[in-house]
Amino acid sequence: MVSRHRGLGVLSPSASRLEVWGDPIAHSRSPQLHAAAYEVLGFDWTYGRRQVNEATFGSELAGLDDIWRGLSLTMPLKGVAFAAASSLDRRAELTGAVNTLLLDPAGARGFNTDVGGIVRSLADDGVTHVPRARIVGAGATATSAMVALSELGARDVDVVARRPEAVVPLAALGDRIGITVTTMSFAASVHDQVPLTIATLPGDAPVPDAAADALARSGGFLLDVVYGHWPTALSAGWERVGGTARSGLGMLLHQALLQIRIFQHGDADTPLDRETEALETMRRVLEEPATA
Repeated sequence: MVSRHRGLGVLSPSASRLEVWGDPIAHSRSPQLHAAAYEVLGFDWTYGRRQVNEATFGSELAGLDDIWRGLSLTMPLKGVAFAAASSLDRRAELTGAVNTLLLDPAGARGFNTDVGGIVRSLADDGVTHVPRARIVGAGATATSAMVALSELGARDVDVVARRPEAVVPLAALGDRIGITVTTMSFAASVHDQVPLTIATLPGDAPVPDAAADALARSGGFLLDVVYGHWPTALSAGWERVGGTARSGLGMLLHQALLQIRIFQHGDADTPLDRETEALETMRRVLEEPATA
């Protein structure tokens, strides 16, 4: 934890309200996941959703009283949440992104559970170590993918992006964590094989079939962090060439579990009582059709 204040406060026992904030937010499945887990765990907490953008984030945060326990943050709020946090865990500090705020009386504590969500989701498919990998896209989620790959042992990562300048911050992050970053364009001829590709593009991002197929032939296993638009242009390419692709539902599942650990214990490393049962209940929720 990178501290920005002295000491930590104690959450009030009555701190029982939580929400996910973002814009748009109606599609979020976090309320379903959290509510299902809280029931199993016996937590008398409520979890809702609120449409909040970057301009209104500060005033909305300032308006919360001590009944609030924490927040989940989705796009486009991970940067402003990072700036608002009084302390940061290592993953948040490295990525510059906060998707979880624990509303400690001494100041909001910021965490990034997307990194752990990626790592744990890949472990479900037996991917626990990769020497090199590929990231498609260079936006905010790509930083979490880069840190996750570092934790999986990667030392060489190709980043495929439309604009080479967008890769500069990722290359700087790679230098910090011991990864050599190579920039690639979608139009480049792809020959080198990698065992793993993580796609971080928006779900509706267009990718030409020829580019998707070329990446699929050399890209190994695909984790596409999208879950609301499926199949994506990239996952369709993996299907055409007979590869294996997974959506971001596993990442969503595991990052939510880590958030609940934080909301209960103040850190993402301490398991919950009845955690296995809660996780399987959450997994079943994801198998059901999404509801508003």
